[in-house]
Amino acid sequence: MARVALVTGGVRGIGAAIARALQSAGYRVAATYAGNTKAAEAFHAETAIPVFQWDVGDFAACGAGVKQVEAALGPIEILVNNAGIVRDSSLHKMTKAQWDAVINTDLNALFNMCRSVIEGMRSRKFGRIVNIASINGQKGQFGQTNYSAAKAGELGFTRALALESARVGITVNAICPGYTHTEMLDAVSPEVMKDVILPQIPIGRLGRPEEIARAVVFLAADEAGYITGSTLSINGGQYMGG
Repeated sequence: MARVALVTGGVRGIGAAIARALQSAGYRVAATYAGNTKAAEAFHAETAIPVFQWDVGDFAACGAGVKQVEAALGPIEILVNNAGIVRDSSLHKMTKAQWDAVINTDLNALFNMCRSVIEGMRSRKFGRIVNIASINGQKGQFGQTNYSAAKAGELGFTRALALESARVGITVNAICPGYTHTEMLDAVSPEVMKDVILPQIPIGRLGRPEEIARAVVFLAADEAGYITGSTLSINGGQYMGG
């Protein structure tokens, strides 16, 4: 029977591309969403992928949601932690609410989701966890102390969990996308895109969600069992550091 994959934040943007790519690769896929019911319904109508609503920043909700997914599809063997938000502000203007919201949704969610599936993966001696981090967790970004901290934390989390899980058939890897063409960038003016963002990218264009999704499918495969604790940068050459 096909393996079951769960993609958080999986009904729009990069998450939707990941869910579609995993479905095309033969996985049984479920996607979560936080509050955009209209987008979730449209995604389900288009793909027939089951959608589930819960807040990934809520530990109890994650546990209950995972049980729902597993009751519907079977044990979760691939987990893609993609859900994330931004609340940008320079630190001297940032509110505690802006800090907490991003840390909770972008970092605490990794604990909430991984803790909810890790015992099952360990008992079955198989699992693939892919965490969608960000170039800004590698290099930092003006106005994103909260987001950069959360995404850098994802990388440390990935490496530590990879060490803990390697002997029981579970791999844990991170992907760091650069600027990717999603709704989040639609608000950027053409002038800023042309004069500020694109000149930073050696390839000279934005990434496509499908390019991130292709990497997830690669890391999720049974044949990728020797890759763990890795960070894969997909950023058009914008940042080549560790």
